[in-house]
Amino acid sequence: MNRADEMLNLAAMRDQYLQQQLLGDRRAALQFIEAALRDGASVDEVRCRIVQDAQREIGRLWQEDRITIAQEHMATAISQLALAHLFQRSEFRRRVNKKVVIACVPGEHHEFPARLLADALEVQGYDVRFLGADVPLDSLMHSIETETPHVVALSVTMLFHLPALRAAVAAVRALKNPELLVAIGGSPFESSPSLAADMGADVVATDAAGFISQLTQKLGTSA
Repeated sequence: MNRADEMLNLAAMRDQYLQQQLLGDRRAALQFIEAALRDGASVDEVRCRIVQDAQREIGRLWQEDRITIAQEHMATAISQLALAHLFQRSEFRRRVNKKVVIACVPGEHHEFPARLLADALEVQGYDVRFLGADVPLDSLMHSIETETPHVVALSVTMLFHLPALRAAVAAVRALKNPELLVAIGGSPFESSPSLAADMGADVVATDAAGFISQLTQKLGTSA
C-alpha cells in the first residue's frame, strides 16, 4: 500500500461503497462518493479504485452464487449512476485527437466495464464512441467505417463470449488497416491471461488504467 492509499484508505472506501451497493441504497451510495471526494480522493481514484474495484467484487460474488442476479443488477445500476455522477465531476484534459470506438461483443450484456473505460478515456482527452452492450458485428463494422477510429476496443466479461470476440477481432483485421489498433479487455483475461495470446489484439487490458497506459505508448499520446 502506498502513502496515498494509507492516507485515504481506498480499500476501506471500496468496501463501504460495496455495502451500499448490496443494500441497494442509491442515495447513500452517491452521498458516500461525495464524501470520498471531499476527503481528498480524486475523481479518477473514486472511479477506478472504489467503483470499479467494488463492481469487480460484485461480479465475483455473483459468480460464486453468493448474491442473486437481482442483487447483481441492483448493484450494477448503482454503479452506473455513480459513473454518470463522476463523469459530471471530472476535469477533462485537452483533446489528443485520437478516436476510440468501444463496444461489447455480440451477446455480451455486461456493459459496465466498457462504459467505465469510455468515461476514463473521454476524461483523458480521447474522442470516444461508446456503442454499448451486445453490438451486432455488422453494426460494429458500419460504425468503424463511418467513424474511422484510431482504436477499436472490444469488451467481454463471460468466457462463453470469447468466440464472438475472436470473430469480431478477425472481422476488424480483415479491413487490412495497419494503422487501426485493436484492443480487447475483460475479466476472462485477468484470471487467464493466456486466453488473449492468439486473439490478434494490439492491446490487452483488464482495467481502465492499464488500457490507457498501453494506449499512450502505442499512440504517443500524453497521459
